[in-house]
Amino acid sequence: MSKKEKNMNNVEEKDIKKADNEAADTTTDANAANTDNKDADTVETQGSSDADVKEDGQSFNASDAKGAEETVDINNKKDQKDAVIEDLQDRLKRQMAEFDNYRKRTDKEKSAMFEMGASDVVKKLLPIVDNFERGFKSVTEEELQTPFAKGMDMVYKQTIKMLEDLQVKPIEAVGSEFNPEFHNAVMHVEDDSQGENIIVEEFEKGYTYRDVVIRHSMVKVAN
Repeated sequence: MSKKEKNMNNVEEKDIKKADNEAADTTTDANAANTDNKDADTVETQGSSDADVKEDGQSFNASDAKGAEETVDINNKKDQKDAVIEDLQDRLKRQMAEFDNYRKRTDKEKSAMFEMGASDVVKKLLPIVDNFERGFKSVTEEELQTPFAKGMDMVYKQTIKMLEDLQVKPIEAVGSEFNPEFHNAVMHVEDDSQGENIIVEEFEKGYTYRDVVIRHSMVKVAN
């Protein structure tokens, strides 16, 4: 081999080594770049994960706050509902009490009106009884045995029985002490044989209706 050919071979070998070295450097740079990219991806992934965790925490806190607000709203609505129910119940109780008082008052008024009407009827019957009694006093014992007198006596007794059933009672007078709540003194007489304020004669009989005086006795009082 000539000297010239040897020099050419040496140049070619140098070029081949140089190319191999450049290829190796390129591969090293590529591997380094890949490593840097992986590290960057890892950092980015960790950053994303941290951000996601932070967002999840914020979302969780927001949900808790919203749930607490909803619970407070429900409790407030429940309290308002209970207050309304209590107010309605109180109104109902008052209305029922007022109605009960109205019913009692109405019943009392009706009873009073009935008593007033009944007492008016009784008062109109009393003069009839007076006439019966005056008529019996004016006839003899023999005349009382006649059929007519017996018939009148039956009517008189029936009327007295009806008044007794209505709780109409005569007021005691002769021999009892004068009482202005039951008696009306139209005459006074001096009589040493009688005590003070003793009734010695009755001119018109008095009556009570259910323990209430509907007519005072007209009497003569001694001393």
